[in-house]
Amino acid sequence: MKHTRIRPFNTKDTYPEQNIDNDLCQAVVAKGSTVFLRGQIGQNLETNESVCIGDVKGQTEQAMSNINQLLKEAGGELEDICKITIYIIDPRYREDVYRVVGRWLKGVHPVSTGIVVSALARPEWLVEVDATAVI
Repeated sequence: MKHTRIRPFNTKDTYPEQNIDNDLCQAVVAKGSTVFLRGQIGQNLETNESVCIGDVKGQTEQAMSNINQLLKEAGGELEDICKITIYIIDPRYREDVYRVVGRWLKGVHPVSTGIVVSALARPEWLVEVDATAVI
């Protein structure tokens, strides 16, 4: 799939004080069918049961499994993901959550935003992953 990159830049030119050499852009226009997924949490899609209570890695695994399943049902795959947003309720969860997400999305290279929030919709939920894909 061909994407249009708007205002491409390299971080070494934009942020000369930082020792970073990343090719980025301000926006990507993707051609295809856009799939907006609801934020996924540690909840079984079939039973609506919360799983892995107290286990942020387990909840992240469930969220990513849900995303994978929903994309398949929409006719896509994880490689179609363009943007993810990760919500965690404690900044100490960041490394564990990002390792799990990174394993599921190895080689995908989506745009990503991470946010620490005071709470999610249910007190037992520790992480939520929101994804947008273009098939």
